[in-house]
Amino acid sequence: MTARERQDGASKVDLRASSSPRDGQWAAIFDWDGVLANSMGPHLESWHRLAEEERRLLPPDFFLPSFGKKNDWVIPHLLRWTEDPHEISRIGARKEELYRAIVAERGVELYPGGLTLCASLANGSIPMAIASSTARANIELTLDQFDLRHFFQAIVTAEDVHQGKPDPEVFLLAAKRIGVSPERCVVFEDAPAGVEAGIRAGMRVIAVTTTNPAEALRNADRTLPGLEGLTASQIEEWFSR
Repeated sequence: MTARERQDGASKVDLRASSSPRDGQWAAIFDWDGVLANSMGPHLESWHRLAEEERRLLPPDFFLPSFGKKNDWVIPHLLRWTEDPHEISRIGARKEELYRAIVAERGVELYPGGLTLCASLANGSIPMAIASSTARANIELTLDQFDLRHFFQAIVTAEDVHQGKPDPEVFLLAAKRIGVSPERCVVFEDAPAGVEAGIRAGMRVIAVTTTNPAEALRNADRTLPGLEGLTASQIEEWFSR
């Protein structure tokens, strides 16, 4: 079911129906890389450093298709480096070590509007979660850098799920952990795989064109250039019926 089909169907939801999280309060679920964290540069550099260490080649134009996907899918299916589970685990872990080393050297910037939106949601008592295909340590490094942990009631990462996006597992687990039903969750995504995962989870999806063009994100309920100027009340207005 596409976002448009869901929007036109019988499952329309009033996001303002209740102020109690377990009684119908809506929630916001954020992907991390490309939505809140402007981490494309460090991730790309970490793949190149890894390829040099491993003496392997990176396929041309591999990077954007890797966004939103777990390393244990990227390494065998996209890079085609190995299908050995132990090697996949080793290489994937090393890639994230290299990413954190780069971030420790240079830091990571947040996209404009992300902090303001989180503050608006917090002021409205809207539960928030992070649901990402990246490693937990990567996210925690930047959360601590910007003192953001207090915004999020749950953080679901690659280590917590068996299936990566476009499987909806990561979003469904995030909704479960914050005690909000999937149909009352709004997902923020930047990748086609993440948009599909949000739709398959039965959630509303707002896509931002920070890493992919609008055409690639066309199945989202809303597509925006970024999070600047976005508020909790505006989201409620969009999705309330």
